[in-house]
Amino acid sequence: MNEQSTREIWKAVLGELQLQLPRPTFETWLKNTDGVSYDEDQFVVEAPTPFAVAWLERRMYNAIQKTVEKVTERPLDVVFRVRQGHEAENGSVTLTGQTLELESGGPGSGENDTAVKSPAQPVAAFYPKYTFDSFVVGPSNQLAYSAARAVADAPGKSYNPLFIYSGVGLGKTHLLHAIGHSAASRGLAVRYVTSEQFTNDFITSIANRTTEAFRQRYRSVEVLLLDDVQFMSGKEQTHESFFHTFNDLHNSGHQIVITSDRPPKALALLQDRLRSRFEWGLLADIQPPDLETRMAILLSKAKNLGVRVGENVIELIAKRVHNNVRELEGSLNRMVAQAELMSEPITVQSASRILEELTADTERHAIDPERILEAVSNHFRVGTDSLLARGRTQKIAHARQVAMYLLINELEMTPTQVGRLLGGRDHATVIHGAGKINGEINEDTHLRRDVLSIKEAIFA
Repeated sequence: MNEQSTREIWKAVLGELQLQLPRPTFETWLKNTDGVSYDEDQFVVEAPTPFAVAWLERRMYNAIQKTVEKVTERPLDVVFRVRQGHEAENGSVTLTGQTLELESGGPGSGENDTAVKSPAQPVAAFYPKYTFDSFVVGPSNQLAYSAARAVADAPGKSYNPLFIYSGVGLGKTHLLHAIGHSAASRGLAVRYVTSEQFTNDFITSIANRTTEAFRQRYRSVEVLLLDDVQFMSGKEQTHESFFHTFNDLHNSGHQIVITSDRPPKALALLQDRLRSRFEWGLLADIQPPDLETRMAILLSKAKNLGVRVGENVIELIAKRVHNNVRELEGSLNRMVAQAELMSEPITVQSASRILEELTADTERHAIDPERILEAVSNHFRVGTDSLLARGRTQKIAHARQVAMYLLINELEMTPTQVGRLLGGRDHATVIHGAGKINGEINEDTHLRRDVLSIKEAIFA
């Protein structure tokens, strides 16, 4: 379909959603999205950040997908992706100081295809605000920050690979983009890619018989930045491809930086030989920030927003919100937005009221294993006790594998813990079940819809 038609359709979808949703929700998550393309099977929507993409998939997929179907009058899968200034067909980018490399990889491409270069800004694919200068350093993240700076200044010379891990919203992706900014601005060939994008690119190269171009694409860079490696778990062929990519880059003295939500030893669904290689260099974790660092982050955020917030309010937020940086910034954003809408200053009283609302919302949406099992049971219309029993019908076995996948990926439970929860199954069975879902979710549209619907129910 032509671009104008896509824009018009998405404008109509947004109009429908604006009537359904609270104004703050629409303004925060949907106002800055774009409908970019659609075909017979899917409608592609771009959002400004990975966090926005994850939020839309988790919280609003069903509402958006149903509205798209209503407007287009056809069944379509909605695919969310991050908006980038210049991106390759597969969603990953290679940047040098002079060019942005766009590899051919469509139908008809041969194995000997070479990269096609076109003029571009040297750091177009990296988020402008994610730099070393904007990263607030404290005791909780000092090691990761210092290691990232060292890697950016001298790629491949030390800390190779650099493996950064932490919980959600503590700055892993920020540091990856900061490294990218620094290295690309000096003319180095840098590639930033999520593990999902790497997997999709690998699958596409096999389907289009462009595996040689795929290898060249990833093994010719001087700095490879791989985000959220935990999502590669259970995908054996992708493991094999990344194993050889890792070896080739490392042997050539090129830098590899990897992020994850847990240390290598806890990535139970990854191959042992990959986990061992991740430990060759430096492991740097990021802990939740202490009070002083949280206050510094809030002051920096307020300055960037161009608003004046009293120190007593800053301290109140910092004392009440301590899980991650995103929650800190989200709380401040909520207060600033409300102050602008109501044309009133941010006071301790108004801040306390908003924090109480946010705390109640967080508690209401807190998830535990029982909540996941209930959501899976409801979606597949099987009893929760069936998931725990020894039943092996195809329907129950599939539902159980989805539960295994969600328990590991959403709650970070170990395969052994999941096995005990699901009727005393051994960890090998759990690894196989969760890995099967993880390996198929990007290729099976119906499975992806099922998982997204269940996630939406979990976090509703």
